[in-house]
Amino acid sequence: MSKLYTMPAAIREVMDIREAAEYLGISSDTLYKYASEGFIPAFKLGNRWRFKRSLIDAWMEAQSNKSMEK
Repeated sequence: MSKLYTMPAAIREVMDIREAAEYLGISSDTLYKYASEGFIPAFKLGNRWRFKRSLIDAWMEAQSNKSMEK
């Protein structure tokens, strides 16, 4: 029998709201609000939010650069 293997969340490119919230260190509720407002890069797959790790990383870098310019 073959066993279904899923990659650990730490290396998955596309994350659900729970995984992305954990990655960012914020609550799922806060992340849902940010995604709904278009504050953070996200997309919907059906009716569920998804987050690409590479886009989140680029967004964090841009946010960091903005705060350093002040």
